[in-house]
Amino acid sequence: MTVHAPAPSAPTTRTITLPGGVTVTVDEYGDAAAASTGALVLHGGAGPGSVAGLAAALSRYGYVAVPTHPGFDGTPRPESTDTIADLAVAYLDLLDALGLSSVMVAGNSVGGWTAAEMGTRDNHRRIGSLVLLAATGIKPEPPLEIADPARLGPAKAGELAFHNPQYRLDPAALSEERKAAMAANQRTLAVYAGDPFCYDPKLGGRLHRVTVPVLVLAGEQDGIVPLAYERALADAFPRATFRPVPEAGHFPQIEQPAQVLDAIRAFVPTEAAGEVSGEAASKAAAERR
Repeated sequence: MTVHAPAPSAPTTRTITLPGGVTVTVDEYGDAAAASTGALVLHGGAGPGSVAGLAAALSRYGYVAVPTHPGFDGTPRPESTDTIADLAVAYLDLLDALGLSSVMVAGNSVGGWTAAEMGTRDNHRRIGSLVLLAATGIKPEPPLEIADPARLGPAKAGELAFHNPQYRLDPAALSEERKAAMAANQRTLAVYAGDPFCYDPKLGGRLHRVTVPVLVLAGEQDGIVPLAYERALADAFPRATFRPVPEAGHFPQIEQPAQVLDAIRAFVPTEAAGEVSGEAASKAAAERR
């Protein structure tokens, strides 16, 4: 008998005030009041829209929350919230506020960096697993480097970020409003990503504290963050699975959504991502190191 997952739910949006006064806008898929576990999905510099499809797909299996990093998409950012570490603490507070446990935290790009920082600080043990998609965070060892989209410009950044040209934005076709919104998001990204851009030189030395399983997914054609960098990131965790995603760049969840969802479902505990077959679970376990 084949069991089909339910259709994804449409998100609702609310603003949650966290301890310390930080307010976070959260798109929620499913009933937060009835959920005891679920997924927290964190976007990168492209904004929450870049993970909306992944969140909708995951919502077939349970509750999903997608916060907008303060300062993105016109949301307020307190001056005291200006590092990835600040975001990590805020989202751990968010998990407390939502009353969730055994949560899968998935993040793309700097969202993955934020997820990793959450893992090193999870003293309430809310996190059950991490899924990092083209994540940044650790120091790139030369000759590896992380490309800065703001310095590249939108056309070149699109070429490096996407393997499939159909996903690249045409700057000439963008409205002035869209250009302004993208520029504002890039300025906010620069605040969080800091200098050096998109990594903390000390993070690699802290990742041994992350004891939950970690899945690192990397687009094989990512021109923003090299594949070898993602391998090194996986190696920095005690319990990590590294999986390249063919024909994908910096947003594997956009270019190869089926591959990404299958990889997550084969990795994440049953309560977070639906039923996992014994064959898939055995394969995932064999690949972990």
